[in-house]
Amino acid sequence: MLNKFYAKLLIMAGAALVLSACGNTNDSAMDQTPAAEPAPAPAPAPTPAPAPRVDTTTQEYLNDIMGGGVEADTVHFAFDRYDVDAEARRILQAQAEWMKANQSVNVVVEGHCDERGTREYNIALGDRRANAVKNYLVAMGVGASRIRTVSYGKERPISTDHAMNRRGYTRVN
Repeated sequence: MLNKFYAKLLIMAGAALVLSACGNTNDSAMDQTPAAEPAPAPAPAPTPAPAPRVDTTTQEYLNDIMGGGVEADTVHFAFDRYDVDAEARRILQAQAEWMKANQSVNVVVEGHCDERGTREYNIALGDRRANAVKNYLVAMGVGASRIRTVSYGKERPISTDHAMNRRGYTRVN
């Protein structure tokens, strides 16, 4: 019987040891949250694709250099006149800067007239208009050899509005 008593005592002591091993008396360990996995390193910022290269030697670019809805390729003239007014000077100064920045570009300056007057008179007036534009560009530092002139007189109207047809048009060659 004594052996039974010791066997029960031994079993109870073993059970107490097992149960006490499961209990944790360290209260600070209970308050801690399990360690979170470290956050993944942020992905490197994507490198922006290089902006497409703008070809500054095109007619489209010349048309857009003034902005504000003003055509940079066209100057208008008063009836029966070929003098370069203040608005035309502003446009031609922008054209000259563009041409100096784009040395490989050659242009043709077209002289146009409205339909009033004879064909011969309008051809001569268109020529004077084209040369007035060329002379202004040359005075602004553009090489004369880069500018060719042609007169279309009244042969190529772009509008029924007389004022729109009296123009000097700079075209990339």
